[in-house]
Amino acid sequence: MSDDDLLAHLQCLGLEAREAGLYLVMLRTGRTAATELAEHLGWKPDEAEQALERLVEGGLAAACAPDRSEALPVDPTIALDHLAHTRAAELCKAQTSAANAYRDYRRSVRPQATDDLIEVVTGAQIIDRIRHAESSVESHVLRFDSPPYHIPAGANPAEVENLRRGVEYRVVYSKSAVQNHAYYAANIQPCIAAGEQARVLPTVPVKLTIFDRRLAIVSMSFVEAEVNDSLLLVRPSSLLSALTGLFETSWRSAFPMHFSDRVPPALRPIHVRMLELLGAGVTDETIAELLGISRRTLSRNLEQLNQRAGTVTRFQLALYAVRNGWI
Repeated sequence: MSDDDLLAHLQCLGLEAREAGLYLVMLRTGRTAATELAEHLGWKPDEAEQALERLVEGGLAAACAPDRSEALPVDPTIALDHLAHTRAAELCKAQTSAANAYRDYRRSVRPQATDDLIEVVTGAQIIDRIRHAESSVESHVLRFDSPPYHIPAGANPAEVENLRRGVEYRVVYSKSAVQNHAYYAANIQPCIAAGEQARVLPTVPVKLTIFDRRLAIVSMSFVEAEVNDSLLLVRPSSLLSALTGLFETSWRSAFPMHFSDRVPPALRPIHVRMLELLGAGVTDETIAELLGISRRTLSRNLEQLNQRAGTVTRFQLALYAVRNGWI
């Protein structure tokens, strides 16, 4: 890392330019008197003394003389952690202040408006607002997933990254989303593999994503999108509570798309995926297409599953899976 890069990083953490520059010099000179530092930097002696005093007070340098005329750099870990936390607190306070100022502005422009609770987003802003909400989520996401999609229906690296850092995702897919071969392979499968909890219904009541129960995004359906390509942002309110309740009710009635850890490890991966798709309610033709196999191969694998479970019909196979805790 260059000196310029390190200087910029130290200033981002809250050090003033003079303090950061002095610290960089001390990393090269070691124990040094303030007068020598001033000479090295072309500063006045009192300027170097003041900057050195602030470094000592901040924990980045240690005084080596009773009058603090000399100092040496010390391990910055604790001091920089403190600076980072302080900076984060300042940014949070600034964010809150800006949000409050904007709300005051909206109230002054339209005192009777409900813009604080519901916002309509259209056009080019749609994708940016969706991505910002997903990147800012802290703990959990609830989603009804159904076409059409504002963002191209491919991979969702933001969700995979959020799952990796501990964000919980519960998603109810419509059958039309699962039947989309490209979307199933590029988005649904990788997200389930990364830890998403997924269920399916023949249809979902609304296109919806709820972030941390503090923001909901309601998108248009196929028919509505043809007329009005827009989405609604819903903030904490009785409407948001109702949308959350709608999701929880649908979640309880939806069918699981992935199995528990009680599935026998000897069960072939293709058989697990077949059971998941059978539970999703899609046709044999769609299952074969999603798995990239022929209908004949699908039938042969279904026979193998029935033989393993000691069942004859698909209904019996489903009962066996439930009774043995696979689902």
